[in-house]
Amino acid sequence: MKSSDTYLSIETESQSSLRDKASRFLGFACPVTNEEEVKSVLERLKKEYYSANHHCYAYRLGHPDADVYRINDDGEPSGSAGRPIYGQILSKGLSDLIVVVVRYFGGTKLGIPGLIHAYKSAASDTLDQNRIITKVITSQICVTFPVLQMNEVMRILKQEEAEIHSQDYNEQYSIRFSIRKSKQDLVQSKLSSLANIFTYE
Repeated sequence: MKSSDTYLSIETESQSSLRDKASRFLGFACPVTNEEEVKSVLERLKKEYYSANHHCYAYRLGHPDADVYRINDDGEPSGSAGRPIYGQILSKGLSDLIVVVVRYFGGTKLGIPGLIHAYKSAASDTLDQNRIITKVITSQICVTFPVLQMNEVMRILKQEEAEIHSQDYNEQYSIRFSIRKSKQDLVQSKLSSLANIFTYE
């Protein structure tokens, strides 16, 4: 059962290729977490496959509820490339990835239905070559407290499987950590129940 603070993505980069009426379609699926990484992937593939006629793509970032995405037909008829690629991302329920399909035109036009089918198939085949993973959404929190309460605080963080990123002592003790989004309210409530505790995100 999928939790509200988890979503699906891909583990690594995958590739596929297909031919349709002499045109060659090369598919690439890459995990990304922000638009800078998207830009880097696109620049790399456009440089490596500079002689291709089209570099069509779709990407989706973050939790699917945020719906951060973009599609690009790169000169193909509107809706014939980027949208069918994005459709495969949606059908598999994935995010934090970009799928790029590079096309070398073979001299025979495929028509819009043919293009839609080719780009959809290339995207689907590429994603099928990958391993689906579950990503967890976390919240970053910092808690400040008297050093005498260290054991109590650490017990709560360990109990709720928090990941500690840094610790600092300056009059009071501070710990910066991350916790599953679904546990955020519970952890803050437990910490707030301790005397002299001040928590903030």
